[in-house]
Formats: sequence, structure tokens, C-alpha cells
Amino acid sequence: MIARIMGEGQVKLSNSHLPRLNELDDELLAAMEKGDEGAFRLTLGVLLDVVHELGEPLPVDSLEPSDLILPARDASLDEVRQMLHDDGLIPG
Repeated sequence: MIARIMGEGQVKLSNSHLPRLNELDDELLAAMEKGDEGAFRLTLGVLLDVVHELGEPLPVDSLEPSDLILPARDASLDEVRQMLHDDGLIPG
């Protein structure tokens, strides 16, 4: 699976990492529903850090189709809301 982090590039991840990513996605959604900016900011940072830790960066000039598109670290609550699907940022 290929994840694109807005402004940071693409990372290749194993599908076996989806459960951990979905946990963080659920936490991010909960923070957003509460309007808790601090928890939102913290969880978004952790989610992106985990994607970087678990994934393998693709070359900058690589243009692989992305399975996931994740917001930039400095994205606002409203920007992330616009990116949401029915099941959050991460499917499944």
C-alpha cells in the first residue's frame, strides 16, 4: 500500500500495519468530533510519525498511485474534515 503525506512525499507500507493505523485514525476522528485541537494535533503527529517509522520512503521522483492520502502535519481540523471518507482517513 502506498501512502502520500501531503507536502512530504510517498511511503510504501505493508497491509499488516493497517490495524495500528486504523487505531490512530479512530483516535484522530474522536478528537475531531470533540473539537479538541490539542488531541487532534498530537494524534495527527503520531499518525504521521508511525507511517514514517513503519513505511519505506519512495524516491522523490516516484509517481506511484496512492492508496491513502494523509494530511500535512500543519493541516487544520477543517482541512482534515474535507479529506475524510465514511470510515475516516484510512479505509478498513
